[in-house]
Amino acid sequence: MNTAARTVVAARRPAPGRAVRVLSVPLMMLAGGLLAAQSEVNGRLAAQLGTGPRAGIAAGAISIGVSLLALLAVSSLIPARRREVAGITSVFRERRLRPWEASGAVLGACFVASQGLTAPMIGVALFSVAVTAGQACSALFVDHIGLSPAGRQAVGRSRVIATALAVAAMGIGASEQLAAGVAWATVLAAAIPLATGAGLSVQQALNGRIARVAGPWAATVNNMVVGLATLIVAFAVSLLAAGSLNGMPGDAGLYAGGLLGTAFVALTSWLARIHGVLILGLSVIAGQVLAAGAIQAALPHGHATPMSLIPVALTLTGVLIALRRRAHH
Repeated sequence: MNTAARTVVAARRPAPGRAVRVLSVPLMMLAGGLLAAQSEVNGRLAAQLGTGPRAGIAAGAISIGVSLLALLAVSSLIPARRREVAGITSVFRERRLRPWEASGAVLGACFVASQGLTAPMIGVALFSVAVTAGQACSALFVDHIGLSPAGRQAVGRSRVIATALAVAAMGIGASEQLAAGVAWATVLAAAIPLATGAGLSVQQALNGRIARVAGPWAATVNNMVVGLATLIVAFAVSLLAAGSLNGMPGDAGLYAGGLLGTAFVALTSWLARIHGVLILGLSVIAGQVLAAGAIQAALPHGHATPMSLIPVALTLTGVLIALRRRAHH
């Protein structure tokens, strides 16, 4: 199917109803909560696995490997899911999707690796700020060029304001850590989640394209297969750098990151076509902030204050501004 035919098919798809659009916002926030929990779990797994880049990349590979095993196990039990997975190769063979549209998983793999590489080093707060800045700014561009399955959405004042509110919200959320002083090495390390956060928006758009044609389940499996292959290559390269591995930890909870990541990819692959990548990203950010605050409060000596709700309120204000702008177009 050529590009023109794909456009005609997309144009025939009915727009999501108002109820779907409203109910999708808490689901997008839930996806953000899953992402925050995955970052925490994968960071702990990397710390237990060893030191150096190999530990962080190994944690990412294990996380995606667990995801893939779970997906294949479920697929083997449910015929409809099995057919969906088997059909993804024909989707590319028949040119209903182009090969480069499967590459979003590479960017997702880079993000998963950055969780283990930099979150323990720079702290979850600064990690989240960097990811948010990269993700929100990239989402503007992704929607503007029409990479999202929701179609092209021009950069307007309301969308820029919404993005600025999200970045400011995360800055407020990390203000305590930033006020305590941040070394230049930490700032440089934050460039990694900044870049991988930008890649998240592209990944969500491309996964949404696959989900629109082949289904969310097939999109999630494709994401895990390509992502795992990417991290296996990266792990082989990381063995050239300094570091050590301690063996597999015995705590089963440290391997839950893969299941959290599976749920995140499946949700965002489906939700990207409802509102586009920017609104999806902003809602995910709000969910991340809320979940990160809950995780912080649950940790030993952790605490949460009413001030921690300000970033959530700011980000949700940005979501409402962007939603209102889209409702008038």
